[in-house]
Amino acid sequence: MRILLAEDDALLGDGLRAGLRQRGFQVDWVRSGDLAEQELRAEPYAAAVLDLGLPGKDGMDVLAAIRRAGVTLPVLVLTARDAVPDRIRGLDSGADDYVVKPIDLDELAARLRALVRRAHGQTQECLAAQDIVLDPAARTVTKGGTPVALSGREFDLLQTFLLNAGRVLTRDQLEQHLYSWGQEVDSNAVEVHVHNLRRKLGPTLIHTVRGVGYMLAKDGAA
Repeated sequence: MRILLAEDDALLGDGLRAGLRQRGFQVDWVRSGDLAEQELRAEPYAAAVLDLGLPGKDGMDVLAAIRRAGVTLPVLVLTARDAVPDRIRGLDSGADDYVVKPIDLDELAARLRALVRRAHGQTQECLAAQDIVLDPAARTVTKGGTPVALSGREFDLLQTFLLNAGRVLTRDQLEQHLYSWGQEVDSNAVEVHVHNLRRKLGPTLIHTVRGVGYMLAKDGAA
Protein backbone atom coordinates (compact mmCIF):
# COMPACT_ATOMS: atom_id res chain seq x y z
CA MET A 1 0.00 0.00 0.00
CA ARG A 2 1.13 3.53 -0.75
CA ILE A 3 1.62 5.97 2.12
CA LEU A 4 2.92 9.51 2.57
CA LEU A 5 5.73 10.15 5.05
CA ALA A 6 6.11 13.77 6.18
CA GLU A 7 9.33 14.11 8.20
CA ASP A 8 11.95 16.89 7.96
CA ASP A 9 14.80 15.05 9.71
CA ALA A 10 16.85 13.60 6.85
CA LEU A 11 18.37 10.70 8.80
CA LEU A 12 15.12 9.68 10.45
CA GLY A 13 13.10 10.11 7.27
CA ASP A 14 15.50 8.00 5.25
CA GLY A 15 15.44 5.26 7.89
CA LEU A 16 11.65 5.27 8.12
CA ARG A 17 11.24 5.16 4.36
CA ALA A 18 13.70 2.29 3.98
CA GLY A 19 12.24 0.35 6.90
CA LEU A 20 8.64 0.73 5.78
CA ARG A 21 9.56 -0.26 2.23
CA GLN A 22 11.14 -3.44 3.62
CA ARG A 23 7.81 -4.12 5.33
CA GLY A 24 5.81 -3.88 2.12
CA PHE A 25 4.83 -0.20 1.94
CA GLN A 26 5.26 2.11 -1.04
CA VAL A 27 6.52 5.34 0.53
CA ASP A 28 6.52 8.91 -0.79
CA TRP A 29 8.57 11.21 1.47
CA VAL A 30 8.19 14.98 1.86
CA ARG A 31 10.05 17.26 4.27
CA SER A 32 7.76 20.27 4.75
CA GLY A 33 4.24 20.89 5.91
CA ASP A 34 3.29 22.74 2.74
CA LEU A 35 4.28 19.78 0.55
CA ALA A 36 2.56 17.35 2.89
CA GLU A 37 -0.72 19.23 2.63
CA GLN A 38 -0.38 19.53 -1.14
CA GLU A 39 0.19 15.79 -1.58
CA LEU A 40 -2.52 14.73 0.84
CA ARG A 41 -5.06 16.89 -0.95
CA ALA A 42 -4.06 15.57 -4.38
CA GLU A 43 -3.04 11.90 -4.09
CA PRO A 44 -5.03 8.82 -2.95
CA TYR A 45 -2.72 7.54 -0.24
CA ALA A 46 -3.77 4.64 1.97
CA ALA A 47 -2.43 6.44 5.06
CA ALA A 48 0.01 9.13 6.18
CA VAL A 49 2.75 9.35 8.81
CA LEU A 50 2.87 13.00 9.82
CA ASP A 51 5.54 14.65 11.95
CA LEU A 52 4.28 17.69 13.85
CA GLY A 53 7.47 19.76 13.82
CA LEU A 54 7.58 20.38 10.07
CA PRO A 55 9.03 23.52 8.47
CA GLY A 56 6.80 25.79 6.42
CA LYS A 57 3.56 24.63 8.00
CA ASP A 58 3.27 22.88 11.32
CA GLY A 59 2.01 19.31 11.13
CA MET A 60 -0.93 20.11 13.39
CA ASP A 61 -2.01 22.85 10.97
CA VAL A 62 -1.61 20.45 8.05
CA LEU A 63 -3.81 17.90 9.81
CA ALA A 64 -6.51 20.45 10.57
CA ALA A 65 -6.42 21.80 7.00
CA ILE A 66 -6.84 18.44 5.27
CA ARG A 67 -9.67 17.44 7.59
CA ARG A 68 -11.47 20.70 6.82
CA ALA A 69 -10.96 19.91 3.12
CA GLY A 70 -12.65 16.52 3.55
CA VAL A 71 -9.53 14.34 3.29
CA THR A 72 -10.40 11.24 5.29
CA LEU A 73 -7.36 8.99 4.97
CA PRO A 74 -5.90 7.61 8.24
CA VAL A 75 -3.18 9.83 9.73
CA LEU A 76 -0.63 8.59 12.23
CA VAL A 77 1.06 11.47 14.02
CA LEU A 78 4.74 10.86 14.74
CA THR A 79 6.26 13.40 17.10
CA ALA A 80 8.66 14.19 19.92
CA ARG A 81 5.89 16.12 21.72
CA ASP A 82 4.90 13.70 24.45
CA ALA A 83 2.89 15.99 26.74
CA VAL A 84 -0.72 14.88 27.27
CA PRO A 85 -2.19 18.21 26.02
CA ASP A 86 -0.25 17.80 22.75
CA ARG A 87 -1.59 14.29 22.29
CA ILE A 88 -5.12 15.42 23.01
CA ARG A 89 -4.83 18.31 20.56
CA GLY A 90 -3.51 16.00 17.85
CA LEU A 91 -6.33 13.50 18.27
CA ASP A 92 -8.94 16.26 18.43
CA SER A 93 -7.50 17.77 15.23
CA GLY A 94 -8.20 14.57 13.33
CA ALA A 95 -5.29 12.20 13.97
CA ASP A 96 -6.19 8.51 14.00
CA ASP A 97 -3.18 7.45 16.04
CA TYR A 98 -0.41 9.22 17.93
CA VAL A 99 3.11 7.83 18.44
CA VAL A 100 5.99 9.44 20.33
CA LYS A 101 9.51 9.14 18.92
CA PRO A 102 11.52 6.96 18.92
CA ILE A 103 9.34 4.14 17.63
CA ASP A 104 10.02 0.55 16.65
CA LEU A 105 9.54 0.05 12.91
CA ASP A 106 7.59 -3.18 13.34
CA GLU A 107 5.18 -1.39 15.66
CA LEU A 108 4.84 1.52 13.23
CA ALA A 109 4.06 -0.89 10.37
CA ALA A 110 1.52 -2.75 12.50
CA ARG A 111 -0.21 0.48 13.50
CA LEU A 112 -0.42 1.56 9.86
CA ARG A 113 -1.89 -1.78 8.79
CA ALA A 114 -4.48 -1.52 11.55
CA LEU A 115 -5.43 2.03 10.55
CA VAL A 116 -5.87 1.04 6.92
CA ARG A 117 -7.96 -2.02 7.85
CA ARG A 118 -10.29 0.06 9.97
CA ALA A 119 -10.58 2.73 7.28
CA HIS A 120 -11.87 0.02 4.92
CA GLY A 121 -14.26 -1.49 7.46
CA GLN A 122 -12.08 -4.56 8.05
CA THR A 123 -11.94 -5.95 11.58
CA GLN A 124 -9.79 -9.02 11.02
CA GLU A 125 -6.01 -9.00 10.61
CA CYS A 126 -6.19 -11.25 7.53
CA LEU A 127 -8.14 -10.39 4.38
CA ALA A 128 -10.15 -13.08 2.63
CA ALA A 129 -12.32 -13.78 -0.41
CA GLN A 130 -13.56 -17.14 -1.65
CA ASP A 131 -10.85 -19.54 -0.43
CA ILE A 132 -8.09 -16.91 -0.65
CA VAL A 133 -6.53 -15.60 2.58
CA LEU A 134 -3.98 -12.79 2.64
CA ASP A 135 -1.93 -12.01 5.75
CA PRO A 136 -0.65 -8.40 5.48
CA ALA A 137 1.82 -8.74 8.36
CA ALA A 138 3.47 -11.94 7.19
CA ARG A 139 2.92 -10.99 3.52
CA THR A 140 1.67 -14.48 2.71
CA VAL A 141 -1.24 -15.73 0.61
CA THR A 142 -2.98 -19.10 0.72
CA LYS A 143 -5.62 -20.66 -1.52
CA GLY A 144 -7.62 -23.40 0.15
CA GLY A 145 -4.93 -23.52 2.84
CA THR A 146 -2.10 -24.02 0.34
CA PRO A 147 0.59 -21.28 0.13
CA VAL A 148 0.70 -19.36 -3.15
CA ALA A 149 3.88 -17.56 -4.21
CA LEU A 150 3.19 -14.01 -5.41
CA SER A 151 5.59 -11.29 -6.46
CA GLY A 152 5.66 -8.16 -4.31
CA ARG A 153 3.60 -6.22 -6.83
CA GLU A 154 1.07 -9.06 -7.20
CA PHE A 155 0.70 -9.18 -3.43
CA ASP A 156 0.12 -5.42 -3.24
CA LEU A 157 -2.45 -5.58 -6.03
CA LEU A 158 -4.35 -8.42 -4.38
CA GLN A 159 -4.33 -6.54 -1.07
CA THR A 160 -5.73 -3.46 -2.83
CA PHE A 161 -8.54 -5.51 -4.37
CA LEU A 162 -9.37 -7.19 -1.04
CA LEU A 163 -9.47 -3.88 0.83
CA ASN A 164 -11.78 -2.49 -1.86
CA ALA A 165 -13.95 -5.57 -2.43
CA GLY A 166 -17.13 -4.69 -4.31
CA ARG A 167 -15.68 -1.47 -5.69
CA VAL A 168 -14.62 -1.00 -9.32
CA LEU A 169 -11.05 0.30 -9.59
CA THR A 170 -9.67 1.88 -12.74
CA ARG A 171 -6.19 1.16 -14.05
CA ASP A 172 -5.06 4.66 -13.02
CA GLN A 173 -6.34 4.12 -9.49
CA LEU A 174 -4.55 0.80 -9.23
CA GLU A 175 -1.30 2.33 -10.48
CA GLN A 176 -1.59 5.08 -7.87
CA HIS A 177 -1.97 2.46 -5.14
CA LEU A 178 0.93 0.34 -6.37
CA TYR A 179 3.70 2.76 -7.34
CA SER A 180 5.48 5.50 -5.43
CA TRP A 181 7.42 8.41 -6.91
CA GLY A 182 10.17 7.59 -9.36
CA GLN A 183 9.05 4.04 -10.06
CA GLU A 184 8.68 3.27 -13.75
CA VAL A 185 5.25 1.96 -14.73
CA ASP A 186 4.88 -0.06 -17.93
CA SER A 187 1.79 0.78 -19.95
CA ASN A 188 0.31 -2.71 -19.44
CA ALA A 189 1.68 -3.40 -15.95
CA VAL A 190 -1.71 -3.64 -14.24
CA GLU A 191 -3.08 -5.95 -16.92
CA VAL A 192 -0.06 -8.25 -16.55
CA HIS A 193 -0.39 -8.40 -12.76
CA VAL A 194 -4.14 -9.09 -12.99
CA HIS A 195 -3.45 -11.89 -15.50
CA ASN A 196 -0.89 -13.43 -13.13
CA LEU A 197 -3.28 -13.26 -10.17
CA ARG A 198 -6.00 -14.98 -12.17
CA ARG A 199 -3.57 -17.67 -13.26
CA LYS A 200 -2.38 -18.34 -9.71
CA LEU A 201 -5.61 -17.82 -7.77
CA GLY A 202 -8.37 -18.68 -10.23
CA PRO A 203 -10.10 -16.92 -13.13
CA THR A 204 -13.23 -15.91 -11.19
CA LEU A 205 -11.57 -13.91 -8.41
CA ILE A 206 -11.09 -10.60 -10.26
CA HIS A 207 -13.73 -9.38 -12.69
CA THR A 208 -13.16 -7.09 -15.65
CA VAL A 209 -15.68 -4.26 -15.87
CA ARG A 210 -15.47 -3.43 -19.55
CA GLY A 211 -14.46 0.12 -20.28
CA VAL A 212 -13.95 0.94 -16.59
CA GLY A 213 -11.52 -1.33 -14.76
CA TYR A 214 -11.47 -4.30 -12.41
CA MET A 215 -13.35 -5.47 -9.35
CA LEU A 216 -13.05 -8.19 -6.75
CA ALA A 217 -16.61 -9.09 -5.76
CA LYS A 218 -17.57 -9.29 -2.10
CA ASP A 219 -18.21 -12.83 -0.89
CA GLY A 220 -21.74 -13.76 -1.80
CA ALA A 221 -21.93 -11.25 -4.67
CA ALA A 222 -21.91 -12.19 -8.32
